Amino acid sequence: MTKEEAKKRIDELNQLTAYHAKKYYDEDDPEISDFEYDLLMTELKNLEKAYPEFMSANSLTQHVGGTVKDGFEKVEHEVPLQSLQDIFDFEELMAFDERVKKTLGIESLKYVVETKIDGLSVSLEYVEGKFVRGATRGNGLVGEDITENLKTIKTIPKILKESVTITVRGEVFIGKKEFEQMNQKREENEEPLFANSRNAAAGSLRQLDSSIAASRPLDIFIFNVQKSESLLFESHVQSLERLKKLGFQVNPVAKLCRNIESVIQEIQEIGENREDLSFGIDGAVIKVDDLVYREKLGVNAKTPKWAIAYKYPPERKETIIKDIICQVGRTGAITPMALLEPVKVAGSTISKTTLHNEDFIKEKDLRIGDHALIQKAGDVIPEVVCVVKEKRTGDEKIFEMPKVCPVCGGLAVREEGEAVTRCIGIECPAKLYRNILHFASRECMNIVGLGDEIIEDLLERNLIHNIADLYDLKFEDFANMKKDGKKFAQNLMDSIEKSKKSEFYRLINGFGIKNIGANAAKQLVKKYKNIDNLVKASIESLTMVEDMGEKRAQSVYEFFAQDQTKDLIERLRKAGVNMESEADVVLDERFAGKIFVLTGTLEKYSREEAKKIIESFGGKASGSVSKKTSYVLAGEEAGSKLVKAEQLGVPVITEKEFEEMIK
Repeated sequence: MTKEEAKKRIDELNQLTAYHAKKYYDEDDPEISDFEYDLLMTELKNLEKAYPEFMSANSLTQHVGGTVKDGFEKVEHEVPLQSLQDIFDFEELMAFDERVKKTLGIESLKYVVETKIDGLSVSLEYVEGKFVRGATRGNGLVGEDITENLKTIKTIPKILKESVTITVRGEVFIGKKEFEQMNQKREENEEPLFANSRNAAAGSLRQLDSSIAASRPLDIFIFNVQKSESLLFESHVQSLERLKKLGFQVNPVAKLCRNIESVIQEIQEIGENREDLSFGIDGAVIKVDDLVYREKLGVNAKTPKWAIAYKYPPERKETIIKDIICQVGRTGAITPMALLEPVKVAGSTISKTTLHNEDFIKEKDLRIGDHALIQKAGDVIPEVVCVVKEKRTGDEKIFEMPKVCPVCGGLAVREEGEAVTRCIGIECPAKLYRNILHFASRECMNIVGLGDEIIEDLLERNLIHNIADLYDLKFEDFANMKKDGKKFAQNLMDSIEKSKKSEFYRLINGFGIKNIGANAAKQLVKKYKNIDNLVKASIESLTMVEDMGEKRAQSVYEFFAQDQTKDLIERLRKAGVNMESEADVVLDERFAGKIFVLTGTLEKYSREEAKKIIESFGGKASGSVSKKTSYVLAGEEAGSKLVKAEQLGVPVITEKEFEEMIK
């Protein structure tokens, strides 16, 4: 390689590593695997070593890649939270051992081998035994104050068993089982899946709203004493034992090894048994046990000289894509799934994996009958890496997304700008639970008492197969559900009966038409007056409705054009559900285009009442503050939303000012 080529490649690697570090550390949304990133960093280090004149001060070989997120207070670490040098084979490990022993002038050395937890590194500060502050690693010197988020983690002791002042370092993570359950729930709700448990843990802790962290199954292992004013240790093993006695949950895999040969055996054993661990790892950490030796060895700008990380390569196996089928989620998302020739990868047998969407299949050029390489992303989620194209015979079949729902036969639609294809059939069994929950909600037909558990029970007993079945339910269907069954049953029957007289726009909103909420439903009712006029409306006519647009108009037209919808309307009509507007829907447009966010407790209005007032004037109530927010309506004990509004310069109004606006 010439000097010009070396400089060009170093510049490319600096740009690549900076980009991927930002995606990993700051956005918690990596685009490549840890292993691929580590290989880029290793190549950059080797080139900088060979051509030091081209080393940049901004190179990530010289510092950790994280930054402090807006909204968090900065925390300067008294003891830097450094990263570790990565190695990928035992030759590099032997070289590390020789280098350390030569520096110390000794012939033998004890090491501690620990699992390298795949999570987010944090520091915890305790004063006289009380937890006072927690922070992310950030760039190693300055991190983010995430104390409130860390307090939601049950395995972080708030008070230690001894009154000591100490700073420790640990790794926040989400266990394998908990991660799978969380992603399964997100898939059911059609939320983006986390690529791996590290993303999930980091994304949870780096939220300004601590309730998000509280809702996630976060855990922590402590692995190092950063600073202590009163506790003195001679070895790392000794410090871990004392941390346990103080009440910390320490890394459960930490073995003392007498020499480098024992270290290699332990690394191999961890690699062989990593699938049996309840938490994800991305390597093994090798540390000098003697703390005096650590002091003598010292540190580099970014890494300690007394520790190193051995990274396991992701295991990939070849298999055959036997078929591609489609599954329908609760909100109608149609997801392609690859059925595989069973193959054992990283300790478990894989026979199927999600292919996400149509674009993913086209990008990878996947076909039925293809040989493909499979790996586990983050040691948890099986994924197709690539196709082995040289093994194609010509008999492979190109997959096409279905035009109709494979469950109910309803229309399958992929809207412009979206990656997901959805079933829009109102009676689709796969999305029935979500449809009924929405239909019965307060914003729609307001069937009080018909919550998620009751709906689940009705579905399990095959008492409801579509929305109209709600109006055929009998007293006896509810009477045995609760201790006070008769009273509960009567109240629910009364609520179902009352819903028949709901305003017409609530029924339209309750249908769950794509892109149509309460305000759009009101505009439709205002123009068409009754269900028959709406069913007959053309796309051209619908686009003339205020704030409708072509996309919404298309959704409405396609929904009412389906036979499923027409059958449902007739059944609801026979049940006596209101399908017309007795009077014009009057919409005062004073808040048109305005977005309000409510925070704190109002004196005269509940949040729901204030929301309805805002919507009645054409405005929108949002749950989060952004640059698009028009006003934040702040009551007593306003929280983080008020802080964010002030940071973004969003106007904050009081309840009194709000009342002036609605007079």
